[in-house]
Amino acid sequence: MRFIKITLIILLSSCHVFGQSEDEKQIKAIYNAALTKGKAYDWLNYLSNQIGGRLSGSVQAQQAVEYTKSQLDSLGIDRVWLQPVMVPKWVRGTPEFAYFETAPGITSDVPICALGGSVATPLNGIKASIIEVNGIEQLVKLGKEKIDGKIVFYNKPMDPTLISTFQSYSGCVDQRYAGAAEAAKFGAVGVIVRSMNLRLDDLPHTGSMSYGDTAESERIPAAAISTNGAELLSTTLKLSPNTKFYFKQNCKLFEDVESFNVIGEIRGSHYPNEIMLVGGHLDSWDLGDGSHDDGAGCVQSMDVLRLLKESGYRPQRTIRVVLFMNEENGLRGGNKYAEVAKNKNENHVFALESDAGGFTPRGFSFDCSESNFEKVQSWKRLFEPYLVHMFVRGGSGADIGPLKNDGMVLAGLRPDSQRYFDHHHAENDTFEHVNKRELELGAASMTSLIYLFDKYGIIKPPKIKG
Repeated sequence: MRFIKITLIILLSSCHVFGQSEDEKQIKAIYNAALTKGKAYDWLNYLSNQIGGRLSGSVQAQQAVEYTKSQLDSLGIDRVWLQPVMVPKWVRGTPEFAYFETAPGITSDVPICALGGSVATPLNGIKASIIEVNGIEQLVKLGKEKIDGKIVFYNKPMDPTLISTFQSYSGCVDQRYAGAAEAAKFGAVGVIVRSMNLRLDDLPHTGSMSYGDTAESERIPAAAISTNGAELLSTTLKLSPNTKFYFKQNCKLFEDVESFNVIGEIRGSHYPNEIMLVGGHLDSWDLGDGSHDDGAGCVQSMDVLRLLKESGYRPQRTIRVVLFMNEENGLRGGNKYAEVAKNKNENHVFALESDAGGFTPRGFSFDCSESNFEKVQSWKRLFEPYLVHMFVRGGSGADIGPLKNDGMVLAGLRPDSQRYFDHHHAENDTFEHVNKRELELGAASMTSLIYLFDKYGIIKPPKIKG
């Protein structure tokens, strides 16, 4: 009886193995290679701990270009090259300092950091009365009479009731990006913006801002304040409306400098003129080392090419990795890449971006036709064993957006986002907050999606007869 049971178990196991589809076997090989022979974590370790924050135009950004190119060269892929792009060079300068004063000599220091692209304060800083608003729309209601000569304090928080933290971020990031330009119209002398962070802590979060068409002489300094600092300041203003705020920052914008997108590819065996892109952005902010935003996406994208080779798969289409420069404060790399692709009449059929952190992958978002999304839905079962089967319609990524056309499929890796904004653009976006296994699962998931689209292609829109 025992012999029969053992024989039955062996037969059932064999049936399961032989019953696996070719796609299941290939995807399993990809995940096995990522989890046992992955390189992404080692690459990220070097980017983060040996190079550090990679602000566009900085020495560190150039070091990252040279390092990632050398690593792609070492993979023995068909081609690796640098694509020149002019990028802004903004420098933070010496550390910022701020306090609020409830009465002469009675002050409380608060953590701030200059927003990317901001002008400096005067040499001795700015000290003025402060007015709190819950978003840009309140400026019109208050009018110039109540704002003129004051510092505007934007204190609209991220909505904690939204499960999608990116949706919560989108709901209030306008005050960071356009807050200074709008407040200047009403005579404000500076702006302080609540950090885009769901957690209460003492870390200010930087990020890009724009003055729009504001004349240089009318531009006012802008800084982010930590969420704890914002809570304290808001409470103090309710108790002491005449509170004054002081801050000093020393940032400066220089002339544009040359940098590069880093590009590598495996040439397609059957359809070499059909290009499938995978990428992330190589630049980061300067407060941390940019491990989640977006060192993780870069090393995952690099590992896609290596994992395809490691798992024994020869792509039919050209698979191209692009590490974009200057996503954070200009999108110059993404725009330059799309411009060159258009001028060369390159045929991009698919693009996948990882720019949401190195956390546990949950699935993908797709910007594509209904017919292609239905096709993607049929692959869900292949990702279910890896718990990566949240396939939704939505945005893809900022850097691949300029490539969009009616015939393309754009996709974005969607990791679990609940912790992302704890680190986003802050000094705690560092290597120790990235989990090796989570990072490798993301790389494997991206490689698996690339494999499926390469094998089966995309559904092209019908040609309109003239």
